[in-house]
Amino acid sequence: MGSDLVLGLGLGLTSILAAAGGLLLLLAFQSNRPKGHHSIFEDRARGTLFLFDGETLLDCTPGGRAALAASPAQGGMWVRLLAYLSPMFPEIDHHLARLREQGIVTLEGQDSEGMPMLLRAEYRGGLTRISLSDALETGGPGPDAMAHRAMTEELASLRAMLSHAPIMAWRERPDGEVIWANTDYVMAAAERLEPGQEMSWPLPRLFERIATAQGVAGQRQKLLRHDGTPHWYELTVAADDSGRRVYALPCDAAVQAEANLRDFLQTLAKTFAHLTTGLAVFDKNRKLQLFNPALLDLTGLAPDFLSARPTVVAMLDAMREKNMVPEPKDYRRWRQSLVEMEGADDQGVYEETWPLAGGQTYRVVGRRHGNGSMALMFEDISGEVSRTRRYRADLELGQAAIDAMDEGLAVFSETGQLVMSNRAYTALWGSDPMDRVAEAGIRGVSDFWAAQTAPSKLWAEMRDFIGTLGDREAWSAEARLLDGRRLICRLAPLTGGGTLVGFRTATDLREAQDPATALHRHMA
Repeated sequence: MGSDLVLGLGLGLTSILAAAGGLLLLLAFQSNRPKGHHSIFEDRARGTLFLFDGETLLDCTPGGRAALAASPAQGGMWVRLLAYLSPMFPEIDHHLARLREQGIVTLEGQDSEGMPMLLRAEYRGGLTRISLSDALETGGPGPDAMAHRAMTEELASLRAMLSHAPIMAWRERPDGEVIWANTDYVMAAAERLEPGQEMSWPLPRLFERIATAQGVAGQRQKLLRHDGTPHWYELTVAADDSGRRVYALPCDAAVQAEANLRDFLQTLAKTFAHLTTGLAVFDKNRKLQLFNPALLDLTGLAPDFLSARPTVVAMLDAMREKNMVPEPKDYRRWRQSLVEMEGADDQGVYEETWPLAGGQTYRVVGRRHGNGSMALMFEDISGEVSRTRRYRADLELGQAAIDAMDEGLAVFSETGQLVMSNRAYTALWGSDPMDRVAEAGIRGVSDFWAAQTAPSKLWAEMRDFIGTLGDREAWSAEARLLDGRRLICRLAPLTGGGTLVGFRTATDLREAQDPATALHRHMA
């Protein structure tokens, strides 16, 4: 009995040690496994497998991931899988919709190359397991056929896209030797071959080696095609371990647009060079882009300063140092209002008159454009202002001269409009016709005269005389005022077609002829 007890204890101890050793070996094996993605399908046989919970993907094999990556659809994994399988298995969505009722669904189909395909779907424990395989697949060890097929299709698609891309693309070694090129590059190289010459390997270079080796982004080069017309390309270079990848994007439209813009700016510069008005054009960032020589004369700024493309603020500050801008109470606020054109009208036009410290007067007109740019025009109107002032002074002097005369005077223009009258006229008729400009024509004024006098043909004859063009002779006539006084009227033509009309009563005439009476009246 004692020996049996010892034997039982030995066997139990041996079992415990064996179990502990197995556990240690399992832990050691798991610790030595490579870290990364752990899948429930890793120990399964070959195939493309998916495991879904409803439409949520729980896991899939590498072949499944390749198939989902090659799907043409976007969105959830279930949608992408159905989009990938639909060309091979028509109406697969209807078959999988009955999977819960049937438990297992098996479908046969063909891929794009006519190869038979087999799909098996199972619904167990609330999970959907889908396997996809080549119907001719033997099941032996080797690479996953579906993963290989998906990667092959993706590789063929990428090759077709790059080969038929509307740009040139090629690879070259560090020494510049072209080792691969797409179709567009090969066709361009073939156009440059001499008659009877065949394409050789390595491929001929189409662009300068220095430009591609420098790797400068956005560099441009010109290439003459078979018809002799130049074509421009923008080269993009990316270095890799075996050399460089180069892409040549056509940029003829951009080059032509830039050339047209330069020609247009040169035309504008030549046109504006002959203007006496200073012109400054600013972009949307308020930096100077274009100016003409007149701006230099009017602002006193140096050409190198304007060529450096200053901002509006910097230009105004430089003009202020030369006393070429007005000095408002709040200069900064005034400057900001000019930059933003706060006083512009609905058409975006801003106008202001600048009286300068040196005696000049500038008219500044700004125009704001829809793209945010702005143009300023400077015009010296000092002569115009001086002429206006002189004209006003002459008018005031002429008015003062006729106001000093005793005879009532009225001056009409060539068109019969009353342009001037004196104080004696207002005292005689009791009204200043200049207060009613709309009625200051000869007809309205003569009707007023006729209403204040006895009926007479004089006023009609006077209208005809004032409205007559050509040579005229001065004449005079008499009329009778409603108060009985005799009125002496005279008309005299003026230079430029105008007419002078004078009125004097008989009493005024006798006083003028009797100096003693006139002196007595003035002393009274």
